Amino acid sequence: MLIYDAYPRYVGDVYRPPSEAGSLILQVMYGCPYNECTFCGMYAGKPFRLRPFAEVREDVESLAISLKQRTTRVFLADGDALALPVRSLLRVLDLLHSELPHLERVGSYANAQSLLRRSGDELIQLRERGLDMLYLGLESGDEETLARTGKGVSAARQIEACRGAREAGFRLSLMAILGLGGVERSLEHARATGRALSAIDPDYASMLSLMLVPGTLLAEAVERGEFIVPDALGMLRELREIIALTEVTHTVFRTTHASNYLAIEGTLPGDKAKMLQVIDTVLERGDPALLRPEFSRRL
Repeated sequence: MLIYDAYPRYVGDVYRPPSEAGSLILQVMYGCPYNECTFCGMYAGKPFRLRPFAEVREDVESLAISLKQRTTRVFLADGDALALPVRSLLRVLDLLHSELPHLERVGSYANAQSLLRRSGDELIQLRERGLDMLYLGLESGDEETLARTGKGVSAARQIEACRGAREAGFRLSLMAILGLGGVERSLEHARATGRALSAIDPDYASMLSLMLVPGTLLAEAVERGEFIVPDALGMLRELREIIALTEVTHTVFRTTHASNYLAIEGTLPGDKAKMLQVIDTVLERGDPALLRPEFSRRL
């Protein structure tokens, strides 16, 4: 006999964007198909594999009736649902819409490599069958920073992938990491990230601040003195540069993630001057009391 409140089932730690806090999280794969970024430990120890559709179907069909009735949003985990074969992902989307009568939105993480492997027609098909929101880790617009951190894709190719997703009708939420270029490439990282955001013109852009994950290659480089992380004010100067250089039509811009020293939120371009003024005030005063303390920061 099925235990209805035991579904969906999860394997290992499961991650989702902050904006998906109210969504039903459904694992359609385990781990990350790339998993070579030097700064990331999210899927360490979790070998990548696709989850059999039969298991996914059992999870969805076995949900409590009350949960089915109240679910309006679903987030497909783990690291990159676009790595699924298109036919498999379409089956999942059709299943969700058949079982969840009030479903309004389906989102997932995506990476540029997976998007670039899809034709324009395939992306449109996925969008028309209900996949709506894609979250992509841009990380940086600086080619050297991306190469040093093992991202595995250039800024130019990420811009190409994101534009393709936008053309197919997806809503796009991008994430970049303050401090990822280190002290050495702090300014280059910030300026190139602002230019990349401008070229993509996403619906949402969120900044995170670099936090070292023990056991990652980047953390080990810091221990050896090969990489120096900018301090809090250095990251704020990066943030200011990114905002100042970002020219978009309508992008919700946030630094509300718990890793950040300063939480601001607004819409670009309309709120640019106001956000820059907040940052300038903090930089001019240089008062640590205006920033989130280290013990409160977390991934």
